[in-house]
Amino acid sequence: MLAYAAQGLPTDQGSQSGGQVREFLRKCDAALTGLSEAIATCTDELHLEPSATYRAFADVVAQDARSARAAVQLVLAQKSVSSQLIDNLNASTHLRTVLTDLFLISDILKI
Repeated sequence: MLAYAAQGLPTDQGSQSGGQVREFLRKCDAALTGLSEAIATCTDELHLEPSATYRAFADVVAQDARSARAAVQLVLAQKSVSSQLIDNLNASTHLRTVLTDLFLISDILKI
């Protein structure tokens, strides 16, 4: 998506990368679905304590993922997806928050 944003295309129609960007957005939307449940399952299976703390973080991820999904779905609903629109989505605090959540839990799970 960063590469698409850098191309300066006014629309996603008529280019290979334009078709790909919609597919990436659909995959992103799907990946955000159930993300918090996956984190909760993982932390439960690893018997991480205190479990309430990990469940509370999974709840935060659920909220953040809902916000990010709303932004992704808003872009997907557009008839035309320009590079500028993708650039703005990439800069969205909603999407960045979910990524930061994943970096945080990933580092904790490595320990």
